[in-house]
Amino acid sequence: MDIQETVAVVTGGASGLGEATVREIAANGGKATIIDLNEDRANNLIQELGDQVMFAKANVSDEEEVQSALNQTVEKFGKITAVINCAGIGNGEKTYSSKNGPHSLDNFKRVIDVNLVGTFNVIRLAAEKMAQNDPNENGERGVIVNTASVAAFEGQIGQVSYSASKGGIVGMTLPIARDLASVGIRVMTIAPGLFKTPLFEKLPDKVFNALEEMVPFPKRLGNPPEYAMFIKQIIENPYLNGETVRLDGAIRMQPK
Repeated sequence: MDIQETVAVVTGGASGLGEATVREIAANGGKATIIDLNEDRANNLIQELGDQVMFAKANVSDEEEVQSALNQTVEKFGKITAVINCAGIGNGEKTYSSKNGPHSLDNFKRVIDVNLVGTFNVIRLAAEKMAQNDPNENGERGVIVNTASVAAFEGQIGQVSYSASKGGIVGMTLPIARDLASVGIRVMTIAPGLFKTPLFEKLPDKVFNALEEMVPFPKRLGNPPEYAMFIKQIIENPYLNGETVRLDGAIRMQPK
């Protein structure tokens, strides 16, 4: 698909990997809707990037709010050709610890609801919109890119809810790609390693440096524009479909 003609919905688009994706799409002539809960950051981004970008406040796990955001996108930009799911939350909690007892079930459900259910909620509703598009010369009507994590494969101590949610995203990638093949919608998932998002920037230097040492090469955390670069490549390459690709500098996470 031509990135210049892309109309993308980017969840979690107000910061981190999502923000970098919005910037990449706008820089290449495309349009993007930011779906996020952080209205101030989203509006600052719109002021910077102009009318190629709009904001729709929505909780990704809420059907009505997501449907409204998608309707607003079609109303403003005429269609939706790409969805990039970056919205997500984390939680550090062991399955059981002698100090705190069993893992909170509510906390587990909350992470699953946002990361996994929210991702699927956006996919299913956006797919309905994309299916109405005219196909391009490759028969494509749209492309969906999800964000998992290397934690889907090497979850660390205390990452059970996060790893379960990201593992679910990996697991549903191929069946959704198969489901949507008949309407010309591709589905891919990126599993990022350690990226320099606002969460990591708050860490003490000693901890940050130790994390960088874990990465074989390049020996540093990933930069969000490198994630966004891969999004562009997925949008433009029509033969990428049904796969999860690690973007991690060859890191393999240890138990802790």
